Amino acid sequence: MIVINYYREQTDLLLKTLIETNINMNISIFYEKQDSYKTIKDLTYHIGNVGVEIKETNQNRQDIDIAAYTYNDAKYIRKEIQINNEDIYFLYTYIIVYAEEIKELEYYLNKVEGITQSKGMQTIRTNFRQDSIFLSTLPFMENKEIIKNSAKRNILTSGLVCTYPFLSSNIFDEEGIFIGTNIYNNSLVFIDRYNTKKYKNANMCIFGTSGAGKSFYTKLLILRYRLQGIRQYIIDPDREYTNLCKELKGTQIKIGPNSNTYINIMEIRKESIEEGESGYLATKLGKLLGFFNLIFGELNEEEKAILEEKLIETYKLKEITFNDDSLYKNIKKKIFKNEKDMPLLEDLYNVLGKDEKTKRFQTKLIPFVKGSMKFFNNYTNCELNNNLVVADVYDLGEENLKYGMCLFVDIFWDKIKENRNEKKAIYLDEIWRLIGVTSNKDVASFIYKIFKTIRKYGGSGVAITQDISDIFSLENGTYGKSILNNSSIKTFFALEEENIKILAEYANLSEKEKVEIKSLKRGECLMFVGEDHILTKVDCSETEKEIVEGKKENENNNNSY
Repeated sequence: MIVINYYREQTDLLLKTLIETNINMNISIFYEKQDSYKTIKDLTYHIGNVGVEIKETNQNRQDIDIAAYTYNDAKYIRKEIQINNEDIYFLYTYIIVYAEEIKELEYYLNKVEGITQSKGMQTIRTNFRQDSIFLSTLPFMENKEIIKNSAKRNILTSGLVCTYPFLSSNIFDEEGIFIGTNIYNNSLVFIDRYNTKKYKNANMCIFGTSGAGKSFYTKLLILRYRLQGIRQYIIDPDREYTNLCKELKGTQIKIGPNSNTYINIMEIRKESIEEGESGYLATKLGKLLGFFNLIFGELNEEEKAILEEKLIETYKLKEITFNDDSLYKNIKKKIFKNEKDMPLLEDLYNVLGKDEKTKRFQTKLIPFVKGSMKFFNNYTNCELNNNLVVADVYDLGEENLKYGMCLFVDIFWDKIKENRNEKKAIYLDEIWRLIGVTSNKDVASFIYKIFKTIRKYGGSGVAITQDISDIFSLENGTYGKSILNNSSIKTFFALEEENIKILAEYANLSEKEKVEIKSLKRGECLMFVGEDHILTKVDCSETEKEIVEGKKENENNNNSY
């Protein structure tokens, strides 16, 4: 087809609706710049002639009106070229529609004609000239003379904007993993979040209501990055990643009353500071104050000072001081103290009991030392050298999840800092428990520090939640907003209207995007990737689906491969 006419004035993108359809077509647009001096000369001659005709003609009123239109248009174009420095072009637009059957082709042609007509474009089918149009849509820059006269229309520079054809964001990072398809134009979406040249960091936020598809999407990411050999650490409060961990031969660590794996919160690990840096004990004390804030409640500055004094005393019992050499069994051979050389919570418990000022702290530690959560009072006995480690804290129960999550964030953060040249990621599912109102400023600050600094260790922080209001509940949303702003990739699945309103306060959502998030179907999401905003349908293969959902192939399947 050839576009042979347009509305005299356009305020919208002409091809937007056409390009956003899933019709298989090629569109070719040619612009031919015209000589401004010659155009002004021809227009002046035309204006003079038509002006005389309007004054002297005795023709009917309709002819006079048509002449007046061309007269005024010519004056307008001349003024724009002379005064506003516009250029004039000839515009040619050709459309080729493809189909495998005649009936299907006719259906698509009628649809295209309807769309173009609604946008003020008049088209004709180029019967007996299909070969010329076909050649004009190939990348040969060949605009055949035989069809040019039908397609030619003049346009000023300012009008060219309406013909801009690149309307939907296409994200195709060369080293990226497959995410899904652009909902508008079915183009493939590949994202390499570790591309430091394109993105300021590799952090991600994944928000969505229950059942919207955020967990499935997160598992797909884990699966695809596992194939790339990237180290991944997952905090799993709802036991959602057990099957995936098993299928991918990862390591699952359970912490709870029935588990036989333990992690000592008091342990100082060699990787907790980088080679060449100093301050093992000082670094550990800062983390522990946040953890004990969760147990003891919000501490004032005096209470923090007293607690820090008791912690220092506890480490001193194990001959660990602010001198980093005290962490080594053999300084010359650089042999670091092992897990049995570290204090336990029970050691702190005993120190706290010796001072009347800290006996109330001791009382609050009873469940962690002698009671239902005494599994916190053990030496670390698990290995974290697998490329996929899942921390299962489900058995801790709703009230105690935050302790387990904080414990694993601490040990995972140490592993992330171990090697700057290695790509890695930490997934914080239900992150609201760590940065929401049920947490405290020290823990939230530590999580924020991870998202702010993980980039320099080659890492990626992934925040996952369905409780939008909760992540913005602490300190007027300071920590939630900071994590959102420090994530180059934001993925929003369907959300309830109340959550959308809250999110809009902290994210740059347009009115259109608010409506889109509310109306998203399961598995569809709005992605903010750097500066691009794109509606995406998450896609996967049947094999991936089986792995993610934990479905096993029938063992008796006799199919040959």
